[in-house]
Amino acid sequence: MIKYSVIIPVFNRPDEIEELLESLTRQTNKNFEVLVVEDGSEPAKRCGHIAERYAGQLELRYFFKENSGQGFSRNFGFERASGEYFIVFDSDCLIPPDYFEKLDNALEKKPLDAFGGPDRAGSSFTPVQKAISYSMTSLFTTGGIRGGKKHVGQFHPRSFNMGISRAVWEKTGGYIITRMGEDIEFSIRIHRSGFRIGLVEEAFVYHKRRTDFRQFYRQLHFFGRARINIQRFFPSELKLVHTFPAVFLLGMAAYLLLPLVSLPLFKIASVFAGAYFLGIFVDASLKNKSLYVGLLSLLASVVQLAAYGVGFLTELKTRILKG
Repeated sequence: MIKYSVIIPVFNRPDEIEELLESLTRQTNKNFEVLVVEDGSEPAKRCGHIAERYAGQLELRYFFKENSGQGFSRNFGFERASGEYFIVFDSDCLIPPDYFEKLDNALEKKPLDAFGGPDRAGSSFTPVQKAISYSMTSLFTTGGIRGGKKHVGQFHPRSFNMGISRAVWEKTGGYIITRMGEDIEFSIRIHRSGFRIGLVEEAFVYHKRRTDFRQFYRQLHFFGRARINIQRFFPSELKLVHTFPAVFLLGMAAYLLLPLVSLPLFKIASVFAGAYFLGIFVDASLKNKSLYVGLLSLLASVVQLAAYGVGFLTELKTRILKG
């Protein structure tokens, strides 16, 4: 049976870490340790007392360190881990009880050096959280690149739900940047080092993400900037699919101006735009069994694409001006 080391960086989110640790106590396969790495949280928002409460239920170690960002905090955990595989979770995830059981079975059937799993919305999530989860995982908005079974191009695990073998850590040295697309950069280097990497579809997590659209906008704006930051290291990794949010943003701006140019063209464009947004609404409503979540998913999708597009174009402009 594989021994896992769960690495959880946390910054100013004690409530999230408590829910995550609680979900880990219910695992059917308990052959794992947990390393909580407090990344310089403010005194009032530290979670050491919470980790101490769970130390009797989990093989758990808590560390406090100066703030360095999530990438380097994960490296901090890797250096101290004892397992054969290192599992990285974001602090806003909840882990299904059979996660490690299913992961064990999957790795036995198909050994991998690095892997990632999908994320889903939990039944306890608010309608806004469900809408954001839909938007972040839908083919309509991401092209399936965030952990779905059908995804565009090479699969890159994301660090909300990601695992690597000890051999990967020893060869790559882990993260070399700590923010702005650090997980994508790391995944690309794992691929280029020749390791076996893939999706473990059944090893999913419930990912809370952001709880309101303002936070969601800020997060996706950052993601858009991060995609250009990755291009600094690997120019060939900027794919056509990554430009879709920017194209969407520019297209919507052009659409709003189109009546001033040509009403017939505006009517034709309206048909395509209407079909796209109707597709999102119907798909989200059916998947969540709620027309309300379907409507919120429309808003979430627009916020996501617009925020990512603005971040992408802003960072691109900055890179071009810097030469």
